[in-house]
Amino acid sequence: MSKHLGHHEPFVRMAKRDTIGSGKAAFIRAAAVLGALVTGALIILALGHNPVQVYKEMALGSLGTRTVLLETIRIAIPLLITSLAISLAFKMRFWNIGAEGQILAGAMASSYFALFQYQNIPRVPLLLIMFFVAIVSGGLYGLLPAIFKAKWNTNETLFTLMLNYIALAFLQYLQNGPWKDPMQKGFPKIAMFNSVAKLPKVLNIHIGWIIALVLVVVVAVYLSKTKHGYEIAVVGESRNTAKYAGMHVGKIIMRTMFLSGALAGLVGCLQCAGADYTITDTTAGGVGFTAITVAWLSKLNPYVMLIVAFAIAVLERGANKIQTAFKIPASAAEVLVGIILFFMLGCEFFINYKLIFRGRKEEI
Repeated sequence: MSKHLGHHEPFVRMAKRDTIGSGKAAFIRAAAVLGALVTGALIILALGHNPVQVYKEMALGSLGTRTVLLETIRIAIPLLITSLAISLAFKMRFWNIGAEGQILAGAMASSYFALFQYQNIPRVPLLLIMFFVAIVSGGLYGLLPAIFKAKWNTNETLFTLMLNYIALAFLQYLQNGPWKDPMQKGFPKIAMFNSVAKLPKVLNIHIGWIIALVLVVVVAVYLSKTKHGYEIAVVGESRNTAKYAGMHVGKIIMRTMFLSGALAGLVGCLQCAGADYTITDTTAGGVGFTAITVAWLSKLNPYVMLIVAFAIAVLERGANKIQTAFKIPASAAEVLVGIILFFMLGCEFFINYKLIFRGRKEEI
């Protein structure tokens, strides 16, 4: 019998690690970085360029001067806040894949006041109203799948994903219809915001960077020091345990998803009023999906998200630079960034899991 069972043992199987030493974890991360650089170098060589020069240009193109550093920070702002938004939902194992739609919901709500009410409301109240409606709109858009999950246990992954496309389609309707700029003569574009609807700058960057830093601390404290944060953690560990402890699981899900969507909606306002000064169908720009990577790499730690979001912004800005400096196609530059992120996510897998080969006690 034992021989029969041994014959059917898989060649390699996966098992979760109980613990891992800090030295081994550091080795795995270092190996992942080296593997990413080597793999990327092979692609760069295949494109006919010197990998050392390309990597150097990526660093200089994102950190080399004050101007490009500010641009890198500008890219990191929406990524960081969206990662914080997603972390609230992911902490309770509610897979919110709808941050893109929630960003657009907030962007459209704030843009209405920026485009059509700027002459009727003074600047400071106008900006406060824009923030408020963006937060509420994003929150309500996030609340919708939470209600269905709490009441009928629907699949939140598909629900939130589909809501992205609904928000995008509605924005495209506005862009081609009632909000279309008549000065564009047929081109589907929404007008630029008036100066009173633009966010003020601090150190030559819009105030979103200050908001992002404050939110890092607020979310960290909310998750680790408050009753609501404790409830989120318990629901994430086991909904049955939460119910047994007397927690109203449905209420917690809806409350948390409203907050998650609200932060994403705030990003929409910051992008429109602080970075782009208008709203387009690229306002979200894939931030909602990239933020998922940031959240996972950070293990839902808001302080680590600050570092990871900036690192990914460096990669994105650097990829933009090498497109112009070396005439590397945009798709190839994105593949290069994707490979680096793939290795980073892969190293987290090997830190949390081990591979055990058939007939051997050794593990990887």
